[in-house]
Amino acid sequence: MRIATSLVLASLLVSGCTWVHMAPGASAVRVLGAGAAPAGCEKRGDVEVSVKDRLGFFERNDLRVREELETLARNEAPGLQADAVQPLGPPDDGTQRFAAWRCAGR
Repeated sequence: MRIATSLVLASLLVSGCTWVHMAPGASAVRVLGAGAAPAGCEKRGDVEVSVKDRLGFFERNDLRVREELETLARNEAPGLQADAVQPLGPPDDGTQRFAAWRCAGR
Protein backbone atom coordinates (compact mmCIF):
# COMPACT_ATOMS: atom_id res chain seq x y z
CA MET A 1 0.00 0.00 0.00
CA ARG A 2 2.83 2.39 0.82
CA ILE A 3 4.45 1.77 -2.55
CA ALA A 4 1.20 2.46 -4.42
CA THR A 5 0.68 5.69 -2.47
CA SER A 6 4.25 6.76 -3.18
CA LEU A 7 3.84 6.07 -6.89
CA VAL A 8 0.64 8.10 -7.07
CA LEU A 9 2.26 11.04 -5.26
CA ALA A 10 5.33 10.84 -7.48
CA SER A 11 3.22 10.87 -10.65
CA LEU A 12 1.27 13.91 -9.43
CA LEU A 13 4.46 15.78 -8.67
CA VAL A 14 6.11 14.86 -11.96
CA SER A 15 3.09 15.84 -14.05
CA GLY A 16 2.97 19.28 -12.44
CA CYS A 17 6.69 20.09 -12.64
CA THR A 18 7.95 22.76 -14.98
CA TRP A 19 11.65 22.71 -15.68
CA VAL A 20 11.73 25.26 -18.48
CA HIS A 21 11.87 28.95 -17.68
CA MET A 22 11.51 31.97 -19.97
CA ALA A 23 14.86 33.47 -21.04
CA PRO A 24 15.45 37.24 -21.17
CA GLY A 25 13.82 38.68 -24.30
CA ALA A 26 11.66 35.62 -24.91
CA SER A 27 8.57 37.09 -23.26
CA ALA A 28 8.25 39.52 -26.19
CA VAL A 29 8.13 36.64 -28.71
CA ARG A 30 4.62 35.87 -29.95
CA VAL A 31 3.35 32.39 -30.70
CA LEU A 32 1.43 32.20 -33.96
CA GLY A 33 -1.16 29.59 -34.79
CA ALA A 34 -0.22 26.69 -37.00
CA GLY A 35 -1.01 27.04 -40.68
CA ALA A 36 -0.01 29.37 -43.47
CA ALA A 37 2.98 31.67 -43.31
CA PRO A 38 2.10 34.98 -41.66
CA ALA A 39 1.71 37.87 -44.11
CA GLY A 40 4.36 40.56 -43.95
CA CYS A 41 6.81 38.47 -41.91
CA GLU A 42 10.32 37.38 -42.83
CA LYS A 43 11.29 33.79 -42.04
CA ARG A 44 14.43 33.69 -39.91
CA GLY A 45 14.80 29.91 -39.71
CA ASP A 46 13.50 26.81 -37.97
CA VAL A 47 14.16 25.57 -34.46
CA GLU A 48 13.73 22.12 -33.02
CA VAL A 49 13.18 21.87 -29.29
CA SER A 50 12.66 18.92 -26.98
CA VAL A 51 11.76 18.07 -23.39
CA LYS A 52 11.23 14.85 -21.48
CA ASP A 53 7.65 13.73 -22.12
CA ARG A 54 7.91 10.80 -19.73
CA LEU A 55 9.97 9.85 -16.72
CA GLY A 56 10.35 6.13 -16.43
CA PHE A 57 6.86 4.67 -16.46
CA PHE A 58 5.18 8.03 -15.90
CA GLU A 59 3.93 10.11 -18.81
CA ARG A 60 4.05 13.84 -18.17
CA ASN A 61 0.99 16.02 -18.63
CA ASP A 62 0.58 16.68 -22.38
CA LEU A 63 -0.38 20.34 -21.87
CA ARG A 64 2.68 20.94 -19.68
CA VAL A 65 4.95 19.35 -22.30
CA ARG A 66 3.44 21.55 -25.03
CA GLU A 67 3.87 24.68 -22.88
CA GLU A 68 7.51 23.84 -22.24
CA LEU A 69 8.19 23.21 -25.92
CA GLU A 70 6.62 26.56 -26.77
CA THR A 71 8.71 28.30 -24.11
CA LEU A 72 11.90 26.71 -25.45
CA ALA A 73 11.03 27.86 -28.99
CA ARG A 74 10.40 31.39 -27.69
CA ASN A 75 13.76 31.27 -25.90
CA GLU A 76 15.51 30.46 -29.20
CA ALA A 77 13.80 33.20 -31.25
CA PRO A 78 15.83 36.24 -30.11
CA GLY A 79 19.04 34.47 -31.18
CA LEU A 80 17.60 34.31 -34.70
CA GLN A 81 16.42 37.94 -34.50
CA ALA A 82 12.85 36.64 -34.65
CA ASP A 83 9.89 38.03 -32.75
CA ALA A 84 7.39 35.23 -33.45
CA VAL A 85 7.38 31.43 -33.59
CA GLN A 86 4.92 29.11 -35.30
CA PRO A 87 4.60 25.35 -34.75
CA LEU A 88 5.33 23.32 -37.87
CA GLY A 89 3.54 20.26 -36.53
CA PRO A 90 2.44 18.62 -33.31
CA PRO A 91 4.89 17.40 -30.68
CA ASP A 92 6.31 13.92 -31.24
CA ASP A 93 7.94 12.09 -28.30
CA GLY A 94 8.75 15.39 -26.60
CA THR A 95 10.20 17.05 -29.73
CA GLN A 96 8.64 19.79 -31.86
CA ARG A 97 9.76 22.03 -34.73
CA PHE A 98 8.88 25.72 -34.99
CA ALA A 99 9.39 28.34 -37.70
CA ALA A 100 10.93 31.58 -36.44
CA TRP A 101 9.59 34.81 -37.97
CA ARG A 102 10.46 38.49 -37.83
CA CYS A 103 7.21 40.43 -37.95
CA ALA A 104 8.41 43.76 -36.53
CA GLY A 105 5.90 46.56 -36.84
CA ARG A 106 2.87 44.28 -36.64
